[in-house]
Amino acid sequence: MRTAIRMLDNVIDINYYSVPQAETSNFRHRPIGLGLMGFQDALYRTDTSYGSDDAVTFADRSMEAISYFAIEASSELAQERGAYSSYEGSLWSRGIFPLDSLDILVKERGEQYIDVNQDKTLDWDDLKAKVAQAGMRNSNVMAIAPTATIANITGVSQSIEPTYQNLYVKSNLSGEFTVVNPYLVNDLKSRDLWDKVMVNDLKYYDGSVQTIDRVPADLKAKYATAFEVEPRWLVDSASRRQKWIDQAQSLNLYINNASGKKLDVTYRMAWFSGLKTTYYLRSLAATGTEKSTVDTGNLNAVSNATAAPQPAPVPQACSLDDPDCEACQ
Repeated sequence: MRTAIRMLDNVIDINYYSVPQAETSNFRHRPIGLGLMGFQDALYRTDTSYGSDDAVTFADRSMEAISYFAIEASSELAQERGAYSSYEGSLWSRGIFPLDSLDILVKERGEQYIDVNQDKTLDWDDLKAKVAQAGMRNSNVMAIAPTATIANITGVSQSIEPTYQNLYVKSNLSGEFTVVNPYLVNDLKSRDLWDKVMVNDLKYYDGSVQTIDRVPADLKAKYATAFEVEPRWLVDSASRRQKWIDQAQSLNLYINNASGKKLDVTYRMAWFSGLKTTYYLRSLAATGTEKSTVDTGNLNAVSNATAAPQPAPVPQACSLDDPDCEACQ
């Protein structure tokens, strides 16, 4: 953590002296945004499903550690190189850390309009004493970015996202490559379930294991993809992280069969949980591609019957008497 903070601080110095003087005002506060990626990989390695209380607790504890040591490193650097120029009068100088800002939010919003966990495990009072003595080198320290490209380059799951698909096609200048979730493959091999039939099933179901009969229930929970994890688990984990982050997090929301009612419930839940921001809202397409290269005769649970085409449903007309009407949402 100390190395990362020091490297980012050096980057700020390089930019400060390389841009026109009129554009250096942003650098005097020396903001950085230290985040994370590979959250889903960590869950795989600990046999934890994303949609579970254990995952929420892990999100809390891991972000607390990152926050604590990032703030400590910035304070140590301030002792060595000096605090940022506008430190005096800041929240840091007044002993208000990200966790303390929740008390301000509760006071301004009202206790009935927010429900956040404020548990802690590290000695934050000791850290506050260090900051009070040495100051902070950076006005802002933590933010969770999307990391889509660099996560692909380094071979981990992006940011704090659940796995989008367990099987997908990756394209670059060298061609197209089929990528399978290596953790899933290893678990299936350990249970003697990895064979040609399983490969065909994964192709047919776009990497989902939820409808494959041979896959045990614990693996179905562990390898649930983004649209198979209830949005509440993403929001709950993000809420636990937010209390340790002085900025915000790029939180994508995945909603299958999105409707006005689902969107309303999800975004109200995010607001009620104390999230500062959300990022993209992602939903599934209404249709999928035909699996022309799959031998459907060898699948575990795929019907060869082709459903007769049906007419498109008639849109529901607006009705003030219908409490389930979503036309105006």
